[in-house]
Amino acid sequence: MNDAPIGTGAGEKRRNLRFDKASDLFLNIPEISEDVTATPGDQDTVTFINTLLASPTPEEAISFCAYVLPRRFSVWWAHECLRQDETLLDSADLQMLELAAQWVANPDEENRYAALDAAMESAAKTPGVWVAFGAGWSGGSMVGPDMPPVPPPPHLTARAVNAGVLSLLARVDVNQREQQLDRFARMAIKLSEDS
Repeated sequence: MNDAPIGTGAGEKRRNLRFDKASDLFLNIPEISEDVTATPGDQDTVTFINTLLASPTPEEAISFCAYVLPRRFSVWWAHECLRQDETLLDSADLQMLELAAQWVANPDEENRYAALDAAMESAAKTPGVWVAFGAGWSGGSMVGPDMPPVPPPPHLTARAVNAGVLSLLARVDVNQREQQLDRFARMAIKLSEDS
């Protein structure tokens, strides 16, 4: 594992995060407490991610990243995490990731519904299916366009992305899991940086 803290130091870039302070995320999306049991105190988001990575439950860093990234960034991050080792995915996962990527590239209702419908029709909830759910639950309605709209709760994309990334990590060889988890958290911070 790389022990250097991520995203700290002079000249730090402005970040595309839902909240700069970790505690603000907990205040505004309290459902995160069901996935992240650590409490941030007065830490900024990047410092809190580093704290989680060094904790006895570093998986909570993944959960926190899923929530703190804006929905579109979160889905893209999960897509990229799963693409790190495609040998752990089957063809159905890859198809789901393609639908999620299409939504990220063009986040319109047609692409969102395509990801949502495919995920709903899937018999198994695999990593790729969860990422497609993340795209499908990003906004709009959770029911078809011919029915009265039912907007998804604001935490559902994060919850789905979290399930997708953590279920992939469960497939990673135990000797490589900590390193991969650390890499995924670093990818989230890198993705959040303005270019």
